[in-house]
Amino acid sequence: MSDRRRKTLKTILQLTCQLLWVLGLVVGLSGIYLLMKYRQSSIFFSHSYITLPAVFALTSAAFLLASGFLGSLLSLRDSTFLQGLFVYLLVLVFCLESTASALAYFHSTQLDSEIAPLSGVFQKYTGSSQDPNSRAVDATQEELQCCGIHDYRDWMETSWFNRTGGLWVPHSCCNSTFPSCNGTVDQPWQLYTKGCQVKLEMSLQFVLSFIIWGSPLVFLVEVVLFVNVAQLMRDQPLMDYQVLGKN
Repeated sequence: MSDRRRKTLKTILQLTCQLLWVLGLVVGLSGIYLLMKYRQSSIFFSHSYITLPAVFALTSAAFLLASGFLGSLLSLRDSTFLQGLFVYLLVLVFCLESTASALAYFHSTQLDSEIAPLSGVFQKYTGSSQDPNSRAVDATQEELQCCGIHDYRDWMETSWFNRTGGLWVPHSCCNSTFPSCNGTVDQPWQLYTKGCQVKLEMSLQFVLSFIIWGSPLVFLVEVVLFVNVAQLMRDQPLMDYQVLGKN
């Protein structure tokens, strides 16, 4: 192999490894965001299995960053051992990323059952700042800008609504564009129009889609790296061996 061609392959290797770092950051941030969403809204989930895609995504991100560093090192020096280790890490990353993507897809199709306890939490709302259920409901409505499960009328079927005289919904339902809103049902235009179930599912689908599409993107980048490293390994000059004397 000419020095010019070898230099070109190493330049491609360096640039592709930088792309691995970018993918590692995106996949890692997606995993962190999913864990944060679960931590904030864990009371609404029936179990914690939805965090599995995040765990695999974070592990995959760590190996992506390590692979990117090792590939950058290979672009500066020739080492058969490092080349073999690099290929091994790429295979490991593909397995982890494929698992994270498959789990994310499975949970994205099961979100209705995943957040089944949402209705029960709203029914237990007391309006007390000391009640974890009430704090979770208010925080969710304010953050996602939603009201009720499907819309504000869901509050009319709760015991809390009856105890307050059947006139108000929680203040966290108030649209922030109406400073004078006090939560009265007589002025529904001042309340958030969408329910929290739809908003929560949309936010989860958003982050799960990043994990799902991360796998094919990583696979495409790895194909380029496999071909590149194969060219470097194939044309790498063999070591000279000599037969030692018996003396």
